Amino acid sequence: MPRIRSKDRLKNEVNAGSMADIAFLLLIFFLVATTIAQDKGLLVKLPPWSNEPVEDVKLNKRNVFSVLVNAKNQLLVRDEPTDIRDLRRRAIEFITNPQHREDLSVNPQKAVISLKNDRGTNYETYLTVYNELLGAYNEIWEVEAQKRFGKSYQKLPKHLRKQIRKDFPMVISEAEPTEYGEEK
Repeated sequence: MPRIRSKDRLKNEVNAGSMADIAFLLLIFFLVATTIAQDKGLLVKLPPWSNEPVEDVKLNKRNVFSVLVNAKNQLLVRDEPTDIRDLRRRAIEFITNPQHREDLSVNPQKAVISLKNDRGTNYETYLTVYNELLGAYNEIWEVEAQKRFGKSYQKLPKHLRKQIRKDFPMVISEAEPTEYGEEK
């Protein structure tokens, strides 16, 4: 009986040389084909950094729409408790002042919205309040675009949108948050 040598035996190995190539190609495919969701925050333009002391600007109280949010997520708008559902309407009325009331802004160019939160304010409440204030300006711009040009604000050319924003500038000032539970 002939003796079987070890090199004559069948080898039970799988050729894995191309496995690394296939894995690398799959990795590249998924990197290229996958869209990565990016978190989007609030698009707010911050003032440029300066080492110089900030000068105090005296504003007419009539032109300031103060919004305070306390640690219990309650709103105080111009020293009156307000429901968040009324915030947009009140902001629009303050900015545009259609009845020329003495207690609302002199004109839209001088209107300032001051937003102040407590450190204990819920982030969702903060975003809702900020969204309502932005929504007020968007609504004002939309109404003005329809009145002047008969078109939606978003469909206007850039120079016409700029003109409306010049007449109704968005000025939202955020004050430093107060300590937890501190009302003033």
